[in-house]
Amino acid sequence: MKNNISLIMFAILLFTANTMFSQNPNFQIYLSFGQSNMEGNAKIEPQDTVEVDGRFQVLETVNCPELKREKGKWYTAVPPLCRCKTGLTLTDYFGRTMVANLPKNVKVGIINVAVGGCKIELFDKEKYEAYMTTAPDWMKGMVKEYDGNPYARLVEMAKIAQKDGVIKGILLHQGESNTGDTLWTKKVKIVYDNLMKDLKLNPKNVPLLAGETVNADQGGICASMNTIIAALPKTIPNSYVISSSGCTVAKDNLHFDAAGYRELGKRYAENMLSLAKNKASK
Repeated sequence: MKNNISLIMFAILLFTANTMFSQNPNFQIYLSFGQSNMEGNAKIEPQDTVEVDGRFQVLETVNCPELKREKGKWYTAVPPLCRCKTGLTLTDYFGRTMVANLPKNVKVGIINVAVGGCKIELFDKEKYEAYMTTAPDWMKGMVKEYDGNPYARLVEMAKIAQKDGVIKGILLHQGESNTGDTLWTKKVKIVYDNLMKDLKLNPKNVPLLAGETVNADQGGICASMNTIIAALPKTIPNSYVISSSGCTVAKDNLHFDAAGYRELGKRYAENMLSLAKNKASK
């Protein structure tokens, strides 16, 4: 009987050890979510598809047979990085900038779940169903690609990623559809707190980086929302606002153009790298 108990205990310890060591600490995972500027609205240009470092990976969140990608599998992060037919996104140049500035043994993985035109309520797991009853048909088609629940898909993919690497941060670009909503910061906190709980993450170790909407200096039609976004660190202590000042835009003054996404993505990465440097120096 004692021998059987010993064997069982040994098996449990072996399984625990294998589970722990299957997670590569040098594979940094970043979750990204939001609306169209996170989804990627700009046309992908030739320079965006060449020389993508294999250390920069994307976990496909939907099945894309035309791209020869399957949901839940890792691929070199050649755009599109959101769904099958989305455009260039800030996460493209976030990842490229990260791997260019990290040691050669470190990889970076992106999980991008975003829906153009959505309010932050779409990612609230308690309120998304009520929100979807008011959503336009064109949005419902995008949400359907995530089986009707983008938040659940983000968590599902994140759990897959956690078997391979460590979640180091969360990237958010959303707010245009909530312009003027003074409760936005609290609504974002609900989503952030749910991610911490559902993925068993420590908020002290997982910063939230939130980008401004198209800036007033570019004639941004939702630029007034940036005042509300600026207050996010008051609600979520480990959060940081990424300036969009000077990031060039499309003709609609709502979306960034390709150059704007490249610059904004670089800024997200520079902020993340700075946070890691500061943490290492303490």
